[in-house]
Amino acid sequence: MNGREPGAVTGGRQRVRRGRGHLRRRPGYAVLAALLVAAAASGCAAGGGDGGAAGAKLQAGQPGAQAEPAAGALGTRAAQAERAKLAQAARVVAAKKWGLASTPLAAPVPPAKKPHLTTRKGFEVEGQDDSLPPVFTRVPTTDKVVFLTMDDGDDKDPELLKMMSELNIPYSAFLTDYLVRDDYSYFKDAQARGLTLNNHTLNHRYMPGLSHEEQKREICDQQDIIEQQFGKRPRLFRPPYGNYNTDTLKIAKSCGITAVPLWEAEAFPDHMEWREGDRKLHPGDIILTHFRGTKEWKGSMPDLIRSVMKVVTDQGYSVARLEDYV
Repeated sequence: MNGREPGAVTGGRQRVRRGRGHLRRRPGYAVLAALLVAAAASGCAAGGGDGGAAGAKLQAGQPGAQAEPAAGALGTRAAQAERAKLAQAARVVAAKKWGLASTPLAAPVPPAKKPHLTTRKGFEVEGQDDSLPPVFTRVPTTDKVVFLTMDDGDDKDPELLKMMSELNIPYSAFLTDYLVRDDYSYFKDAQARGLTLNNHTLNHRYMPGLSHEEQKREICDQQDIIEQQFGKRPRLFRPPYGNYNTDTLKIAKSCGITAVPLWEAEAFPDHMEWREGDRKLHPGDIILTHFRGTKEWKGSMPDLIRSVMKVVTDQGYSVARLEDYV
């Protein structure tokens, strides 16, 4: 989304408004560093970086980490359990440091085979068939996981990067170049910590209102820029405002897009907005939020994470890495 306008999505989707949050800071916890050092010393971390960047250190079996090898490769099962215990202990301390209401739940090991994706009913375009990238708001899974995604790239808060790394909460970015180009280095840092960078167009324009050539420039030129700047061409694309037509999907496919994740709920620093009437999370739900902060929300990015993680954890869900399932 544009950071200036609420989003309207195709197929009778809602328009959303901005929320307001509050600022809150907590003192640092020296114990966190000790636990993280202990976990690293025991060999608990595995690389999970994207696109050849230096990977964030993630516990095997956690979102974004590689699948756990056989016991002989990493030591005894008891040693593996001890490493997991240390990692979760570090997360407990990090949750206190960052002021979370409760410790985030650990996600299960990602599936060995990713779920088969299809376009959600009511989100089809004219001429829709299996050759086009599927458009969906929920990933088909029985795992009690949800996926956190952030759009645009306007607010570049270094506290967000530290918070997500220390809590080991995976999330996926959908970048709009006109909001990102003033500081690519921020997103290179995020990528080195394990964030996957996806496509949200060059200029955040309304896709169905553009010509074929204009849409191609918005989508495919952004593919090129992300590859040039960050070393990897995205597979995932989210159209601005959730609006698209047949041309959008055909063009996206032509320049390397394989899936179009939209969202089931949208998070703000002080509330959630829901696509479904029951106002609850479901397995595989995709949550949308934005790289925005006090300039627009009167709440920081850490405020946003505290708010959305309370909802996620209170409902018994963990946050998994979208790219492990899609």
